[in-house]
Amino acid sequence: MSLRFFNTYSRAPEEFRPIAADGRTVKMYTCGPTVYSYAHIGNFRAYLFEDLLQRHLELRGFKVQRVMNITDVDDKTIRGCQEAGVPLAQFTEPFTEAFFDDLAALRIKRADNYPRATEEQHVAAMIAMIGTLIERGLAYQAEDKSVYFRIKNFAEYGRLAHFNLDELQSTGRVKNDEYEKESVGDFALWKAWDEADGPVRWDSPWGSGRPGWHIECSAMATQLLGEQLDIHCGGVDNIFPHHEAEIAQTEGVTGKQFVRYWMHCAHLQVDAQKMSKSLGNFYTLRDVLAKGYTGREVRYALMRVHYRAPLNFTWEGMDEARQALGRIDEWVARLRAKAAEENVERRTSNAEGRTEAFEEALDDDLNISAALGFLFETIRQTNRALDGGTLDAAAARGWLEWWNRIDTVLALTGEDTSVPANITALGEARAQARLAKEWRKSDELRDELAALGWEIRDTKDGQKITKRGGA
Repeated sequence: MSLRFFNTYSRAPEEFRPIAADGRTVKMYTCGPTVYSYAHIGNFRAYLFEDLLQRHLELRGFKVQRVMNITDVDDKTIRGCQEAGVPLAQFTEPFTEAFFDDLAALRIKRADNYPRATEEQHVAAMIAMIGTLIERGLAYQAEDKSVYFRIKNFAEYGRLAHFNLDELQSTGRVKNDEYEKESVGDFALWKAWDEADGPVRWDSPWGSGRPGWHIECSAMATQLLGEQLDIHCGGVDNIFPHHEAEIAQTEGVTGKQFVRYWMHCAHLQVDAQKMSKSLGNFYTLRDVLAKGYTGREVRYALMRVHYRAPLNFTWEGMDEARQALGRIDEWVARLRAKAAEENVERRTSNAEGRTEAFEEALDDDLNISAALGFLFETIRQTNRALDGGTLDAAAARGWLEWWNRIDTVLALTGEDTSVPANITALGEARAQARLAKEWRKSDELRDELAALGWEIRDTKDGQKITKRGGA
């Protein structure tokens, strides 16, 4: 089965074929955070979808070259640094570092490059692109000295969002990233300096000012990946105006198709509303970790639903993620124990065929729901075989090899399962309390273990003590 992804541009699934002559190199650009505050977990749903995409492409033998931008200059970052009374770089740096910490906690692979919009080489590239657009009649300097893109001269404008220009209406905004000037919908490429910007400014042929939000991504993407990309990802809220503007700017300069496959992630919701900072209904990763959950549990919770389907965040859903990971951990532990036994009989494992079935589910537009459903059906069947004594050490090793392969995509393996001596002692004390029917003491010891980050479960094989969710 070939890889097929839903392309926002065509509104249809398409077979994936990279532009590169070798057919294996994939150039991918993913919109990163605006570092004026901590990213919320709605942002990380998109980043996790992109991580799943990259990991699956690599599993299928592709070499992914990925760039994710850091927006460290825009209206919000400037307003934030002025309210804090510190320089722009000093204001944005803690949020940038926190973003990288959050990526690590969620086991998201690092991109090859994280360009920042304020870096001089990228600002220079933005200015060069704007100059070319002016020369070609696709941009103009208005009376307020800002430079705007003239969308009426770009015939393809609106094709990504699937609307025509007659549907655009004035926002009434003044010199904002989505502002119109000559015509409804014209957007800012270069924003002339005013007092509200304070010391944030660069020199340009059109006077002192700063780049608009949209031109930042066009310049950084083409500078680091070239004029044409295979995949560009983001949340559905990026489709318009941001990605529509990126197409117009970039193709206006290069004359070539900018992106072959546009892929967009649906919103993370809370109570059927989009999770966003403007609505005040958001959680940062730190908020969730403070509740006692782990990065691994958040990863599973945000990744388990197909990326184009809305996902409703609930604490019950976080508990379900913990239970699902507990099932996986227990299954892996049972396989490891069986694999370590003396292998008297050598049976044939059917893990190879199951590997293909799991991967083919992801080949179908990253159908993670189907892939996870298949994983848990496999867990149920192999556990039944273990219970019945029909799965030997060789077969267990085969299933572990299968798990290790698919976990390069899922990245869900728990931490070292060895239990410290003090935790083991508490577990043994709880077991003795249960034998003596001292239920209150048993519960107190269970709560003490939980407070230390460990979970104890009673199974038919006795007590099982595991780290809560892993890292």
